[in-house]
Amino acid sequence: MACITFTLYPPACLANKTDHGQTPNIILIMTDDMGYGDLGIKGNPHINTPHIDRLASQSAEMTSFYVSPVCAPTRASLMTGRYNYRTGVTDTWVGRAMMDTKEVTLAEVLQQNGYTTGIFGKWHLGDAYPMRPMDQGFDESLIHLGGGIGQPSDPPGGSSYFDPILQYNGQAVHTRGYCTDVYFDAALKWIKQNRSQRFFAYLPTNAPHGPFQVPESYYAPYRNADLSNERFPQTVGHKIAGKANTDRRARIFGMITNIDDNVGRLLSQLDVLGLSENTLVLFMTDNGPNGQRYNAGMRAQKGSVYEGGIRTVFFARWPNHIKPGHQSDRIAAHIDVMPTLLDACHIDYANTLDVDGRSLLPLLTNRSPDWPDRSIFFQWHRGDTPLPYRACAVRSQNWKLVQPLGIQEGSYSPGVSGFELYDMTRNGLEMHNVADDHPEVMKHLIEQYDNWLTDVGQSRGYHPPRIHLGSRHQNPITLTRQDWRKTSQGGGWEPDARGHWLTFVTRPKSFDFTVRFPRKKLGLLNTPGTLELVINKASYTASIDGSSSSHQFRSIHIPKGNARIEARFWNNDKFQGVYQIVVSYSQNGPENPSLMFCR
Repeated sequence: MACITFTLYPPACLANKTDHGQTPNIILIMTDDMGYGDLGIKGNPHINTPHIDRLASQSAEMTSFYVSPVCAPTRASLMTGRYNYRTGVTDTWVGRAMMDTKEVTLAEVLQQNGYTTGIFGKWHLGDAYPMRPMDQGFDESLIHLGGGIGQPSDPPGGSSYFDPILQYNGQAVHTRGYCTDVYFDAALKWIKQNRSQRFFAYLPTNAPHGPFQVPESYYAPYRNADLSNERFPQTVGHKIAGKANTDRRARIFGMITNIDDNVGRLLSQLDVLGLSENTLVLFMTDNGPNGQRYNAGMRAQKGSVYEGGIRTVFFARWPNHIKPGHQSDRIAAHIDVMPTLLDACHIDYANTLDVDGRSLLPLLTNRSPDWPDRSIFFQWHRGDTPLPYRACAVRSQNWKLVQPLGIQEGSYSPGVSGFELYDMTRNGLEMHNVADDHPEVMKHLIEQYDNWLTDVGQSRGYHPPRIHLGSRHQNPITLTRQDWRKTSQGGGWEPDARGHWLTFVTRPKSFDFTVRFPRKKLGLLNTPGTLELVINKASYTASIDGSSSSHQFRSIHIPKGNARIEARFWNNDKFQGVYQIVVSYSQNGPENPSLMFCR
């Protein structure tokens, strides 16, 4: 597969490379919704992960490594070295997972310092120009859209983990095979093609995120096993909560074993190609597990600021540079990954990039650095902007401040009194709240949180990035429920939800709008009605019979500038939003083949 040439969206600043010797290839593997306890090496007696376990044994490990409670915020921090609130990413859906393109990504810095860059899997930081990975520093891009396969960003017919329709350098392609296998196949081929130059391969799988579709050969061994809660170690920390969904657990374990086999293939290819010695391989996950299951005694799961939601594994293998088996207990987080990799590549970023993280390389290489204590901050809840004291945590080396409530919009109005405090030196599993015993520690950490929230909010504010229409870089563009914003009536992905898209028209043009409203997905059945397209203050309507599931509004002229777009289907005064809108404009000559849908 040949890489398609494109124009890079200009970064805000560049790093400077210093000549300190040979720089490594980089492979960063990050799984989706896989927990700390989903590995044999972490005490899970019923999961089969020999290749990742071997990678861990050959690696150094940060034993107190943290990420955000959910995926898109983690990915924004991973790509920028900055807290996600600085980047425009506040949540995972309805327009809150689009990253501001002024952010300088890890891929952009590496690309402009001689690396070839590729992503294979899940991006989840914007589906449309100028927010796609190919606009943000990746030479090669094979991804699914939105936050996962089986969500509203899927192209028609593309909702299965098997033979998925993916985006290859901006082109929709119908692939063959299981999604995780497809990503690794493409990455292995790309690495082989680029083995003579420095490369950065980013492999963020969408497994084991739901829907829990898995090849039968991986599912069967776990389906026939006893995976009830009582079969897992529960003598330390918190017991597994709730009733076990053993079928879902079997599917998740099968998905993870499939990932493990692919990691094994990747490591074997590095050996065959003679690349193992000078390739830095990182392995981590994006948040806690998607459901209650064995998690090494930690409390809670994905979406929580308790340990079970934000603490994950972090392994780093780099032969002759990192000693296998070395461990560091210093607190570390997703914001540290970019500084660490740039340090390993001898790229001087101190005067050009404004990052929140630190390079972990001195800790990973056991150089006994002067490592002053610091605090790391976490917050996530539904909503366009973060609200003080909702679902947040502060972690210093010795203490952890937690306010776990208020995840759902409008669900809770917490105050300072809702915080809990844990002494992480005595028990890192959050067993005993000691807030009443240490009011001075509470006060100090709350003050740190207040200062942090003010600081990150001043970086750019929380105005959402806008999708660009009319650009030569992407035509057509599909607007989906993943990136729409809620209307005043509310709504998200429910069939009767309503929303609108915030766009920027880069040059005045006449556009065609193909509105999709699949009747089964939206519960419309054979309902006739009226379709209305609203662009800023202009309204366009069409009568729709009971069988149509799409309609095209042709040649609508929009001037340059911001444009708010909404489409809704209504019948008997009942309104609901549509599913997708394909926006296109005519070009001179044939349409760019890299942007055409193909099978």
